[in-house]
Amino acid sequence: MQRPKVIFLDAVGTLFGVKGSVGEVYSQMAQDFGVNVSAEILNTTFIESFKAAPPPIFLDTDKQDIPQREFDWWRIIALNTFESAGVLKEFSDFSAFFSELYIHFGTAEPWFVYPDVSSALINWQQQGIELGVLSNFDSRIYSVLQGLGLRTFFKTITISTQARAAKPDPQIFAVALKKHKCLPEEAWHIGDSITEDYYGAKAAGLKAVWIDRKNN
Repeated sequence: MQRPKVIFLDAVGTLFGVKGSVGEVYSQMAQDFGVNVSAEILNTTFIESFKAAPPPIFLDTDKQDIPQREFDWWRIIALNTFESAGVLKEFSDFSAFFSELYIHFGTAEPWFVYPDVSSALINWQQQGIELGVLSNFDSRIYSVLQGLGLRTFFKTITISTQARAAKPDPQIFAVALKKHKCLPEEAWHIGDSITEDYYGAKAAGLKAVWIDRKNN
């Protein structure tokens, strides 16, 4: 197999994952605000709310306003998560709760790096392969990667909110490739989503590699 010029990697579910589950983090933090709801229920309602949300693409937004739009996008998902769980009205100040929740997910605390990641990144770096993050995550990706000790491995970071396109749209892959002055056939993309990462990368002309974290 020909060595690539660039390897792009997805972020959540590929490089790092949530400790326990999103539902567990939501449940634990809600307890601090006097709201008791099971992690299992929140996991279910979060997945439903997340899937129902539009892609985080803000075409009509100036660059400096994107972080606020990201915050608002996630706030609606969290609000719908707790609404569907039947406990939204139990919060005395949901805005204060969500602000803490949002900040929390921008730190290293709720995340863990998959055990095979560091050795793979070091290996590719030693081979002279350029590395980039290509993710539908938001602007918090920079602080999360920094906190997890991964930031220095990556020459570029391309996220949907800044690229104005989200995987599997070929446009986000084109934006990432341009940063490396790289042709699609010279690049790989590795990710855990069949639709967004594997088929998205293939459609954009990259070599696609699917990583199945759920069964590892």
